Amino acid sequence: MMSVEQFKQFVKKHPKIIEEVRQGRKTWKELYNDWYVFGEEDEMWDVYKSTNEKEEQSALIQKLVNYLKHVDVNELQTYVTNVQQAITSIQEVVRQMQQTNTKDPFSFRKD
Repeated sequence: MMSVEQFKQFVKKHPKIIEEVRQGRKTWKELYNDWYVFGEEDEMWDVYKSTNEKEEQSALIQKLVNYLKHVDVNELQTYVTNVQQAITSIQEVVRQMQQTNTKDPFSFRKD
């Protein structure tokens, strides 16, 4: 459940919200209700994000783009193929275990 303390932490991350209240455009009650109903990730909060946060997001996206430029598609395809083969092998082992009539294929009988 969302608490007032969580809302305070949210406001600390978005100091432009404080300006809205100080300038009389919004009340704390309105902002809290919006936060409670829509959550922190709603687009309505984008206008309150600091430019630093937007710059950080932009820098992160740029890093991702640069990384993707250097990815060898053939190497990636090989990796995906290997993962698919591993999953298929695991599925086959599970299927074989399910077909056996013993309840625990790893148990040993006492003689």
